[in-house]
Amino acid sequence: MKEAEKQVAVRTRTKEIRIGSRVIGGGNPILIQSMTNTRTDDVAATVAQIHRLEEAGCEIIRCAVPDMAAAEALAEIKKEISIPLVADIHFDYRLAIAAMEHGADKIRINPGNIGGTEGTTARERLLAVVACAKERGIPIRVGVNSGSVEQTLLRKYGHVTAEALVESALDKVAMIEEMDYDHLVISIKSTDVRMCIRAHELIAEKTRYPLHIGITEAGTVAAGNIKSAVGLGVILYEGIGDTIRVSLTGDPVEEVKSAKRILKTLGFRQGGIEVISCPTCGRTSIDLIGLANQVETMVQRFDHLSLKVAVMGCAVNGPGEAREADLGIAGGRGEGLLLRKGEILRKVPEHELLAALEQELEQWDRQE
Repeated sequence: MKEAEKQVAVRTRTKEIRIGSRVIGGGNPILIQSMTNTRTDDVAATVAQIHRLEEAGCEIIRCAVPDMAAAEALAEIKKEISIPLVADIHFDYRLAIAAMEHGADKIRINPGNIGGTEGTTARERLLAVVACAKERGIPIRVGVNSGSVEQTLLRKYGHVTAEALVESALDKVAMIEEMDYDHLVISIKSTDVRMCIRAHELIAEKTRYPLHIGITEAGTVAAGNIKSAVGLGVILYEGIGDTIRVSLTGDPVEEVKSAKRILKTLGFRQGGIEVISCPTCGRTSIDLIGLANQVETMVQRFDHLSLKVAVMGCAVNGPGEAREADLGIAGGRGEGLLLRKGEILRKVPEHELLAALEQELEQWDRQE
């Protein structure tokens, strides 16, 4: 069995769960998620950001619901977007119910910290949330991270461990299952990459529920991308995960771009333009760094094409290195070569290389 087939075989063990118009689990494609950082009750700003995220390739969007105004705003937001909407709830069970009543396609809660009105027990509050979800067929994402592991488990394990994360999550899942509901998704996240990998390996052996994966609090765009690529790359390669979020301190559009790159790199996504570029060296006599960044930006409007584009800094080795690419450019001293399938099409002045490559992409697009 091929490696990709082994990965799919592992993923088919998870239960299918419908989230709005999309289905996860059961071997369905791994979907990309992100989260808005606008005030959710600012409908115009939130919708505008979601549209940018949709355009970038986001397939499920999550919004924070810290108060009733945010919960009520979901109804208006829902009218303006085309991807499933997830409500992120902490502490107040009434916000979870209100979010579902106003159109949330899924809710994210930690059953261990559901609070609300006095005079009700934690079980009664959770039961009210589950009853509302069951009535509407809305899935619940049980979310636990390394900062929310309860004290009893910290005492049991001595500190936060992969085993503690898994036990905490499965305890919460059992609470909801006892209420006769199993329309569930699980997420267990840590900022510690090795702990996160181990926790996902453990939980994948213990449950059939779909898993939403991510490295929480990964950091800035630069540092967070490395951390997420390493951690999520290992988890995904092992065939674990049904949805993915790259958590970055920055524009959430960058999260979506990074998630797409991770999935494409591992072969879980096809299509789109892949830009490959060589490192700079002493032979480089053009602005390779600037050119590669310009190419990466330019090709985004051709993302409907499935191509590999090479940007090489040396006209000596460039054609050979770019042989596996569909199109490419290789720089020389003040000029460069335009390449197609490793064959030289023509020489081009350095300042015209980007435009020449763009013309070839346009021609390729017309031929498709």
